[in-house]
Amino acid sequence: MTAAIAYVRVSTGAQGKSGLGIEAQKEAIRAFAEANGFEVAETFVEIETGKGLDALERRPILGKALAAAKKARCPVLVSKLDRLSRDVAFIAGLMAQRVPFIVTELGANADPFMLHIYAALAEQERRLISKRTKDALAGLKARGVTKLGKPVTKLGNITNLGEAAQLGAHANARVADTFAANVLPIVEAIRRSGITSLTGIAEALNARGIRTARGGTWYATTVRNLTMRVLA
Repeated sequence: MTAAIAYVRVSTGAQGKSGLGIEAQKEAIRAFAEANGFEVAETFVEIETGKGLDALERRPILGKALAAAKKARCPVLVSKLDRLSRDVAFIAGLMAQRVPFIVTELGANADPFMLHIYAALAEQERRLISKRTKDALAGLKARGVTKLGKPVTKLGNITNLGEAAQLGAHANARVADTFAANVLPIVEAIRRSGITSLTGIAEALNARGIRTARGGTWYATTVRNLTMRVLA
């Protein structure tokens, strides 16, 4: 059995009831360790946000987990990459600690390069969500709607619905193009590993915990649509 250190993080106590809860993470790590020949020597649990450039300074338990892993010369197991961070720079900083991290949902063979790609996808998704929210609020404000949803002026008329729909379609297309460009390197890495069929690639993406642009499951058709969008 190979020794390993487990690290579990939630942002708030309320997450204990969610899929990212403490017990759910512990169980995912336990099942992975048992299936892959690891023995968890110690488990570190932290309740702290993962946001901010000073996240590592505000997460002393993660520092202790790193120190324990360095001393034991073993990897740190986490259930999901976002339990470390969704920030690429933060993930890069952790890689510089020269302590191997294994994300159980991605599998034991996800190398540091792939972790950076996954982190970049998560960071991009966060930025897109933030931008869409800000754009929506700005649109409401321009039409005279307060944050409480109460109109202070007339919202317009039916004649501008076509224009609004066209603008929305263009925005969705840009988001889809960005998503496809970010996922393609992962698809290429899967192909280089010997999996070349659309169905096989879809299964590999699902196994890595990667969702489609709409948060769904990959199928052969969605993989084909992704590659066609990039090549178009």
